[in-house]
Amino acid sequence: MRITLSSVFVDDQAKAQKFYTEVLGFVTKVDMPMGGGARWLTVVSKDDPEGVQLLLEPNQHPAATTFQKAIFADGIPATSFATLDIQKDFERMSALGVVFRQKPTPAGPVLTALFEDTCGNLISMHQML
Repeated sequence: MRITLSSVFVDDQAKAQKFYTEVLGFVTKVDMPMGGGARWLTVVSKDDPEGVQLLLEPNQHPAATTFQKAIFADGIPATSFATLDIQKDFERMSALGVVFRQKPTPAGPVLTALFEDTCGNLISMHQML
């Protein structure tokens, strides 16, 4: 068994696609209509196009909206992404206007940073030391 798909709830799929591709550097893998204005919209790492897909899932269900708002308010990241150079990514993303809640900070065997994805989520990025 292996993980092939994970998801984050987003409040606007078009805005999420723009952020995750233009700011984070992922590439769109699948983009197809699902009815009711929703899309099956996934992104992948440009370095691993056959790797794990991240579904940018609309938060249209009331439970999804409640969950997303609650973990955001409590400062809990929706997911975490690995990076080889957290300081470089922090500086690049900051220059693009990304709001960071935590700059790169040591946490045991990793450096972590926490940022807002503009779509209702906090996202952690980490670099193994």
